[in-house]
Amino acid sequence: MISKWSAWIIRAGRSVRGSSAPVTYALIALCCTVFLAGPASGLNPAYGTGDEVLAVQRAYFRRWGVIPAELFEGSAGSALTPLTALFVHGSWVHLLGNMLFLYVFGAMTEEWMGRVQFILFYVGCGYLALLGYAVANADSEQSLVGASGAISAVLGAFLYLFPRARVTSLLPFLFFLPVRFPAWVVLPFWAALQWLAAGRAPDGPGVAYLAHLIGFGLGFGYASVRYGRPTGPTRVKAAPAPAPEGENQP
Repeated sequence: MISKWSAWIIRAGRSVRGSSAPVTYALIALCCTVFLAGPASGLNPAYGTGDEVLAVQRAYFRRWGVIPAELFEGSAGSALTPLTALFVHGSWVHLLGNMLFLYVFGAMTEEWMGRVQFILFYVGCGYLALLGYAVANADSEQSLVGASGAISAVLGAFLYLFPRARVTSLLPFLFFLPVRFPAWVVLPFWAALQWLAAGRAPDGPGVAYLAHLIGFGLGFGYASVRYGRPTGPTRVKAAPAPAPEGENQP
């Protein structure tokens, strides 16, 4: 099993080196590798089955995820969890949803920012998004994992850098027919949905919409301060509508 994963990582590394957005593809490969190796994927029989694997999953999320009530206790391990949580996902849907939108919006944003700046931006905004959520829910004992705080920051930066990019949206009330809108229409609409959902979100397990909003605001704000008025291309490849799976509270 380990040898298969190693071979897969090597092949992924070779493809990354020849790409125009190696950091984006490396992040996707890392998140997928972590998920496949962990108990949430259900692929490793060593974690057991039934209640046994559920117990292992809970312990895994508590170790690597953010627990707001424990984050501000002062321990170095807790302070690192907003970083480790960015690479942990709670389910196949959680992983695939996040990776799809990182792939679509991350590649162009990385090409614009550059490799080093993009990875610092991604990790920094992701960390702060989870930290902000923890501050707002300081008494919560629920573990929080997922990359969508960082991915939401990428969406915010994408909106500022490529406001006229045509984004292909699948709308349920139009029977999921693909409709193309500019990013300045789709992405603010997505952010508004996150805002409404955050106001209605119950306590307990679910999606941390507040982390999405914080990440989105950080990404847009960073791009506007760092780059001033965008001068990039107004016509870019079509991208699917943004709907990253939320920061998961397993």
